Amino acid sequence: MISRQPNCVLHCLEVKEVDFISFALFGSGKNSDTRELRAKWEFRVVCGAKGPRPRYPRVWKTRNRIGTISKSAKLVDCIKELSNVKEEVYGALDSFIAWELEFPLITVKKALKTLEDQREWKRIIQVTKWMLSKGQGKTMGSYFTLLNALAEDGRLDEAEELWIKLFSENLESMPRVFFDKMVSIYYRRDMHDKMFEIFADMEELGIRPNTSIVKMVGDVFQKLGMLDKYEKLRKKYPPPKWEYRYIKGKRVRIRTKPSCESDDPGEAVNETDEKTDLNSNEMYDDTDGSVDAAEEPIYEVHNSS
Repeated sequence: MISRQPNCVLHCLEVKEVDFISFALFGSGKNSDTRELRAKWEFRVVCGAKGPRPRYPRVWKTRNRIGTISKSAKLVDCIKELSNVKEEVYGALDSFIAWELEFPLITVKKALKTLEDQREWKRIIQVTKWMLSKGQGKTMGSYFTLLNALAEDGRLDEAEELWIKLFSENLESMPRVFFDKMVSIYYRRDMHDKMFEIFADMEELGIRPNTSIVKMVGDVFQKLGMLDKYEKLRKKYPPPKWEYRYIKGKRVRIRTKPSCESDDPGEAVNETDEKTDLNSNEMYDDTDGSVDAAEEPIYEVHNSS
């Protein structure tokens, strides 16, 4: 047994970065070696056992880990300089995820968002189709991104084919933003008949059109001289008095600003493109948003079949 002196200090040394086993006892502090050793350990943190504890850098906390943001940036750089050949782009994407244990869905989604900000529509189409071919990301958000990219790239036939497929599979659960997007696509290309078909489908399914759709359809009614239908449209779908927006995660009710009659109808398309998102924060009041099913539809599509 070693007797403890009254002024002794317990010192713990780290062994192999994990085990703290060795102990040493210092004297009362009268000799010079003890004073120098105590002066050397004055800056150390004193533990509960009244002894200095050394602070060494911990290797497992200083390793740089690659996050989804840096990986998505690398994915964008990997495919940005490639040609538009399908096999080349798909091969680069396959090699990028070759060592992944699971499909990096979050990384691909962030890469798609970056490409959308850069307006790289061809790359968005290629990456989205590649992701869907892997059986991953089959959500309405992915399909909306693909639909928007096809429309912006001028591939209207493929956009219509995708729309018909989604509309037939999700007849009663189709999000309103898809109708909004298709109406804006047909409005910019002066395809009035097809725009009226989309609007008639919305009325038949009981989906209330938002302000931008009402503006675009009303403008077409005025251009074609259908003033009676225009007045009926304004009477059935008046401008909402309230709207809901999410500010810092809280749902806030805001009074809408009165719209001017002399506004440029093209602004409705720009407003639609900016606000059309699956996470749209604009919602109508329940009292203003209900559609009376007993009312007569404004526009009906007569099929020959």
